[in-house]
Amino acid sequence: MVTEAAPSRRPWRRRPDTADRPEHRAVQILRLITRDRVGAIGLVIVVLMTAAAVFAPLIAPYDPTAMSNQRLAPPGGTFPLGADEAGRDLLSRALYGARTSLTVSLIVVACAGAIGVVLGLLAGFYRGVLDAIITPATDIMFSFPTLLLALAVVAARGPGTENLILALVIVFIPSFARIVRGTAMTIRREPYVESGQAVGLSNTRLIFKYILPNSVAPIAVQFTTSLAYAILIEASLGYLGLGVQPPQPSWGSMLSSGKSFMEMSVWPSVVPGICIMITVLGFNLLGDTLRDVLDPRLRGRSGR
Repeated sequence: MVTEAAPSRRPWRRRPDTADRPEHRAVQILRLITRDRVGAIGLVIVVLMTAAAVFAPLIAPYDPTAMSNQRLAPPGGTFPLGADEAGRDLLSRALYGARTSLTVSLIVVACAGAIGVVLGLLAGFYRGVLDAIITPATDIMFSFPTLLLALAVVAARGPGTENLILALVIVFIPSFARIVRGTAMTIRREPYVESGQAVGLSNTRLIFKYILPNSVAPIAVQFTTSLAYAILIEASLGYLGLGVQPPQPSWGSMLSSGKSFMEMSVWPSVVPGICIMITVLGFNLLGDTLRDVLDPRLRGRSGR
């Protein structure tokens, strides 16, 4: 008797679980940052300050420009953080000041980063005449103190938000250009780039396929630390009356207006000063941790 062979079954394959899929690079970086105590603190500060700036119209208890007869009122009661010399709520002005400072700083660093990255890629990849023009120009700009250069541009064009942004963009371009130039020069000598040139890839394809993706790590670190520095410079120019003009609140102008009333009340100066300190600290902590996370050579040396 011949028995029929049982029909062959296809081998069972387990459906790939979500845990088996390769983790996205951004998720990996976020996970490494949150595992670091210093980085987690910086990330929390940045997120909270950003949320305060975005939702300022919903969080602020009063109109930041509304005046009252409770001038220089101490914290508590009607005003949680006190009032300034015009009877305006300091909490509302601090929240709207965060909106002003973070918006200006983000626009400045984004524009300066875009221009600086392009200049750095051109100088580092093509070298030659482009490098001979771009690099000396950035070196000349580096020879001026950052705040002094921004002050000169704003003083020449006049105070105002637009001129403040233009001045800070000019100030921050050389930092991005120098970092990207050095990275591009290093990557350009790698064997895989030379192989791409050998098979006939165009320079544009080489830049966008090899040079720019491998420059993301230093650009991201520079972006984070530049935000902290931009907040400081914006506050400094606002303190001198060359930044965002009243009645729009900014931390620098709040410091400037509160300094004349320090003997009667310290809160109009303390509140914006603490906001500046905490925000800059958060971006610096996040930038340091991001540098360690993105550079494997530094990851084991952090000791945290």
